[in-house]
Amino acid sequence: MSAPPLPPEIAQQLESLGGQLVWRIGKDELSDAVVVRLGFASATPRFSHLPRLRSAGDAELQEALEAGRVVIEWVD
Repeated sequence: MSAPPLPPEIAQQLESLGGQLVWRIGKDELSDAVVVRLGFASATPRFSHLPRLRSAGDAELQEALEAGRVVIEWVD
């Protein structure tokens, strides 16, 4: 099951936005949740002030997605 194709102008805008974003994905040190930190490239220095994330393999990421243990954080 796949999503319907995006209109070309929306796809182009998303591609442009994606080029301005940085992210970190890992497991929270205190829980089993997978954390996705997302922000504009200008926020990159602030990522280092946040608690460290442990690395997570593909299987761990998939398991967390299926269990609803994913947290998305916006970094300003």
